[in-house]
Amino acid sequence: MAREFQRGHKAKISDLTPGTDLYVGVQIAAPGLTFDISCFGLDANEQLSDDRYFIFFNQPKSPEESIQLLGSQAGDTESFRVTLDRIPANIHKLSFTATLDGAGQMSQVAPGYIRIVAGGEEVVRYAFNGSEFTTERAVMLGDFYLKDVWRFAAVGQGFDGGLDALLKNFGGEVAEEEPAAPQPQAAAPSFAPPAQATAPPAFGAPPAPQIPQPAPSFGAPPAPQQPMHTAPTMAAPLAPQAPSPYGQPGQPLPPPQFGQVPGQGAPPAAPYGQQAPAPYGQPAQAPYGQQAPAPFGQPGQAPFGQQPPGGMPGVPQGVPQGGAGLRAALQPYKETATGQRWTPQNQQLMRVDLTMGGGGVLARQGSMVMYQGKVDFGYKSAGFAGRVVGNATGQEMQLMRCTGKGQVFLAEEGAHLHPIELQGDGICVSAESVLAFDESLQYEVRRIEGHGIPGGALFTMQFQGSGTVIVKTHGTPVVLPVTPTTFADCNAVVAWSSASQVIISSQVRLRRNAYPGHSGETVNLQFRGAPGNFIVVQPYEV
Repeated sequence: MAREFQRGHKAKISDLTPGTDLYVGVQIAAPGLTFDISCFGLDANEQLSDDRYFIFFNQPKSPEESIQLLGSQAGDTESFRVTLDRIPANIHKLSFTATLDGAGQMSQVAPGYIRIVAGGEEVVRYAFNGSEFTTERAVMLGDFYLKDVWRFAAVGQGFDGGLDALLKNFGGEVAEEEPAAPQPQAAAPSFAPPAQATAPPAFGAPPAPQIPQPAPSFGAPPAPQQPMHTAPTMAAPLAPQAPSPYGQPGQPLPPPQFGQVPGQGAPPAAPYGQQAPAPYGQPAQAPYGQQAPAPFGQPGQAPFGQQPPGGMPGVPQGVPQGGAGLRAALQPYKETATGQRWTPQNQQLMRVDLTMGGGGVLARQGSMVMYQGKVDFGYKSAGFAGRVVGNATGQEMQLMRCTGKGQVFLAEEGAHLHPIELQGDGICVSAESVLAFDESLQYEVRRIEGHGIPGGALFTMQFQGSGTVIVKTHGTPVVLPVTPTTFADCNAVVAWSSASQVIISSQVRLRRNAYPGHSGETVNLQFRGAPGNFIVVQPYEV
């Protein structure tokens, strides 16, 4: 049975199908409008460095034929054959796009979809309709992208300008148009051309079209109504510089990446200033106007839909920088829209796009600093668990529920914010360090009792499921692997892998026993667990 994706959803291809010979079908139509459907093969910097991997009506296949344009068939407006294990190593992303040929806007399109078929069975479908767009003339529908393994993401990001603007955004050059020779019917791939115009190819498309009826997943609401506000209109996606890995200059970073799933392998971290493999978790961005280390658990390369290092944040690729005046002065601080649900605007400000699906968001009351669109804020009772946390920490953990169609900006006292994406795994976060999280996540309060802990116990929130939790820290945290001799001050620890075992230890007397009026009792937490477990500590004591 096909999985129904909503905008922003991602999954490993291996979780969808074991096959690598895939059929990609796109269905998009509007009365009186014509569409060009293309595939861009992009390099690690998300640029079209080799124009032979721009697959469109005038260039229907790549040199080694790992990407082939098949034409209209099986109810699809356009279709492709993608053989993942034949794609060359310099291609890191395949971006499937649809652009208007002539006048019109994307808001006029009827319900459509992009789908993946493997072995004759549809395995995933992302459905969209014109209510999700306004004046855009192009849309980036979905991506295959390489992040240790091939994955698929439902993008659905509108884009002003037509095919030429999209080509320039990916670093390509626009040539003068020449009349294209009509493609003969016999030009279909030799692996199994359909016998009829509506017959599916043997490698994977289903025999009959299906009316797109997107079903919400992860508890998302039904198909969205006309949004009151969408991402800013722009000539190309606003894009910050790619961040760098954490660590001290000149020293290697030994611990595992924060958010790594225990028991699963991950590439080793690189020294500070070097490119590191993308770890598990959401993409992050550097502070505006400067290059800075990325928050813990963030990739060392620009995530998909963003500009690679070297460009000015917020300036489309190919647009000259510089210039004087108010516009130039404010350009580095423009709102960043990456086409994802959670987007850091800088280290202290987080933007969540509620139009991206995934249900509502729970956030600390008072953490909203601005919002756009039609957003409803409601009080979320924390129940008994919330009252216990409040009594223990001295700060009542009151939550507000954010729903609707728009963007909400969250911050709290200038703390550093870190989006951590969970995909079925779990993490424990100190209750004081939780800013917001997706309502689709399951969460519960865990109590660690010990003599000497302020309030008599330490309360943490354990999150599990699929979604994102926003963790806040004072300063840049450090991630340590769990060993039999790993100890942390209970007032400085931020989070740890949920599979770790926590033991109270009161054997070490720290400097605070010299302060007048203090009991002299200091408590440490000892962590134990299998290789791959981790703890996160901040340079600050709550």
